[in-house]
Amino acid sequence: MNVTVCVKRVPDTEARIRIDGTGIDPSGVKFIVSPYDEFAIEAGLRTKEAAGEGTVSLLSLGDASTQESLRAGLAMGADSALLLTGEVGIDGLATAKALANELEASDAALILFGVKAADDDQQQVGPMVATLLDRPCVTGVASFEVQGERAVCHREVEGGVEVVEVDLPAVLTITKGAYEPRYASLKGIMAAKRKPLEEKEAASAPSRLRVARLTEPPARGAGQIVGEGPDAVPELVRLLREEANAL
Repeated sequence: MNVTVCVKRVPDTEARIRIDGTGIDPSGVKFIVSPYDEFAIEAGLRTKEAAGEGTVSLLSLGDASTQESLRAGLAMGADSALLLTGEVGIDGLATAKALANELEASDAALILFGVKAADDDQQQVGPMVATLLDRPCVTGVASFEVQGERAVCHREVEGGVEVVEVDLPAVLTITKGAYEPRYASLKGIMAAKRKPLEEKEAASAPSRLRVARLTEPPARGAGQIVGEGPDAVPELVRLLREEANAL
């Protein structure tokens, strides 16, 4: 059972972000593997362990600094990694085309993504890659089992669980659920330094989107007390209707 997990390097979700024109100021910001991608890595590792054989390989698009995130995935237990060097923008289709071009010849029965990246929250790249590769796709998977040539996926929906079966090879996007990421052991961290991490130039597609400007959200205004008890209700309703345009 060969599994490929696509991962993205993102700012730490607890980092304090400073805006710098059309992006963020990276100075002093720690970067990590996107948390949902960690769920996908854990899912891939458990799938390999259940099968008793196979490999888990990581794939990422980014600059040289992305190697650090890939090493973190190798320390968790992945077998190898490939970095496609290229620019990562907000155009999900451009990213999907770069990944799909590399994955087209892959023999992986499963291609896993996190359901979304923690920075742009688009939830697009996984399904786009599946479409470009003409493979079935299930999104928002909380858990799954491989049964022969099929994957049985469980998606949490309002009021219950939806079960979706797809033929392999397939693309799944993994969300929070059964796959709590394991901690990298000291042995795993040391072993990650010796595992293969290749680097090649991405066959990048031109981005059709650009960020024109980023601005800080407006400061919250001071609160206003309109009165006390039932007598304040008419004034409150008036303010909500005429000033806040909430009614």
